Amino acid sequence: MNQEKSISYDLPLRIFHFLFAVLFITSFSIAKFVDDESILYTFHMISGILMTFIIILRVFWGFFGSKFSKFSSFQLKPSLLVKYLKSIVIGESKRYLGHNPASSYAAIAMFLLTIALFLSGLFMVKGVNKHFFEEVHELSANTFIVLVIVHIAGVLFHQFRHDDGLITSMFNGQKNAVFGEVGISSTKRFVAFLFIALFVMFSLYLKMNFNFEKQSLNLFGTHLQLGEIENAQDHDDDD
Repeated sequence: MNQEKSISYDLPLRIFHFLFAVLFITSFSIAKFVDDESILYTFHMISGILMTFIIILRVFWGFFGSKFSKFSSFQLKPSLLVKYLKSIVIGESKRYLGHNPASSYAAIAMFLLTIALFLSGLFMVKGVNKHFFEEVHELSANTFIVLVIVHIAGVLFHQFRHDDGLITSMFNGQKNAVFGEVGISSTKRFVAFLFIALFVMFSLYLKMNFNFEKQSLNLFGTHLQLGEIENAQDHDDDD
């Protein structure tokens, strides 16, 4: 029996979701499996900068976006989270057309962890209390990956329990209708195009300001030494 569908997530939100996931996987994988003296390691930091950039766009959309993209639609009351988690244990979890309490907290936590990763990485590159910020960076990254695993497990459990299109909603934006809730009427295609355009433009900006040979980046006038190069110039001077 086909159930009535409602549009939950607009296109900009879905694009953000996939870009965010790809960039995090890229940064995390490079950090874990690529030697920090390799030129490829610099893309760990570039990917992190791109993550921060789209977080800024997402925050903007959280205030001016469609209904379920707005932060005002997030279920952030602690009592709702406790009630939701208890309902999961007894198998009676409530369905939401937008973000449920668990995913609302997960989203906010991921945003904050991304900022923590960016700032700690920035301080590390600039040599400010490097050991301390290395610890902060590693802790933030590990917390992030645990949160991602819990989030994925929660999504799979929810889909198994309700079979309401939660997983496919990140592709088509649609979930099974929820009584008393009204879906959005527009997927905001123009804003999605603008989101992609801004992402591409910022990516090109990073490319233009990245010195491949020196493995350094000029970010809005700030010099960032991304690669672990022992100054070749110092060697030349010694010769």
